[in-house]
Amino acid sequence: VSPTGAPEARTVALRQAHRAEGLVEVHTDIFSHKIASLRKTPLAQLHVWDPSVTLQIRLSLKMRILTGDAVAARWRDVPAASRTSYGTTPTPGTPIDSAYTYEKPSDPAAFAVLEGTITELDLVDLNTPHRRALYGRADNWAGQWLSP
Repeated sequence: VSPTGAPEARTVALRQAHRAEGLVEVHTDIFSHKIASLRKTPLAQLHVWDPSVTLQIRLSLKMRILTGDAVAARWRDVPAASRTSYGTTPTPGTPIDSAYTYEKPSDPAAFAVLEGTITELDLVDLNTPHRRALYGRADNWAGQWLSP
């Protein structure tokens, strides 16, 4: 949710998923607007589409923001070309005078890991006939069929 209360959607790259722990990981710049939103409300959803099996998945997540020493090892694994995504000046989302009046230095202090604990999985199988199921951590992933 934005600071104004409006819904927000972002496209992110899923960097890691840990099935046994029910965790997903996304990387971002610590000064991005999504950090401010998550500090206010640490909830998010990821939408995944797998066209090979016509399956859409919505993951509901409880988010943690990790920075500094907690992410130093992960920073070492970020490819050099991708490191310029962290430390943009002026900060991401700031209005600028023209398309290229910004700099993209590589700054490990601006690197943040967003770690999401999956709380629900909403699966929609778009094969004919459609099927939908909801799985939740609260009921030990027992699952419930839903009308698609």
